[in-house]
Amino acid sequence: MGIEEFFRVWGELEESARRELTGAAVRRTAEAGALIHGGGAECTGLLLVISGQLRAFINSEEGREITIYRLFAGDICLLSASCAVSDMQFDLTVQAEKPTEFWLIPPEAYRRAVSLSAPLANYTSSVMAERLSDVMWLIEQLMWKSLDRRLAAFLLEESDLEGSDELRLTHERIANHLGSAREVITRLLRYFQGEGLVKLGRGSIELTDKERLYAISG
Repeated sequence: MGIEEFFRVWGELEESARRELTGAAVRRTAEAGALIHGGGAECTGLLLVISGQLRAFINSEEGREITIYRLFAGDICLLSASCAVSDMQFDLTVQAEKPTEFWLIPPEAYRRAVSLSAPLANYTSSVMAERLSDVMWLIEQLMWKSLDRRLAAFLLEESDLEGSDELRLTHERIANHLGSAREVITRLLRYFQGEGLVKLGRGSIELTDKERLYAISG
């Protein structure tokens, strides 16, 4: 997958902007668990996911994690290059959840390309708006949706992603995704098990009543 496949406006870009992007892009790989973008003042650059799966998350002052969004093949991570396109800093961490291959465009090169092409600048603003919309949606979920509903929705999403009703998930990992404590997740999962919604195993969760989980998730 070439970098031109990630930009819907590629055909509208000036030749100079195309050369800037293609000349600077570096193809990289990351193993599951590897940190790609460390947050804070770091400005890694634009990430274009060729294959695999990335997770973008933030950390609370108490050390808890919460997933902001996930990235799959064909997705762009723009917040890891936000300093290059908006002069904003996001304390965001990006980690590979599965072995992942991606293009990396350094922030300086992307800034130059944007300055050379109005269509690219407009497209960048559109992608940034979509990601900020994801963040706002998450805030709404945290404020108004109870944890049991969010947990049910997360389990169903994982089942869809993995194509299986049996998930290899630890309670700690779920807590990191949902911004909760492991003990709270454990209690909720045991409640779900008591209600016949799931079956808990060592490092695994089997969804036994997806219809009721869908009802809980809303």
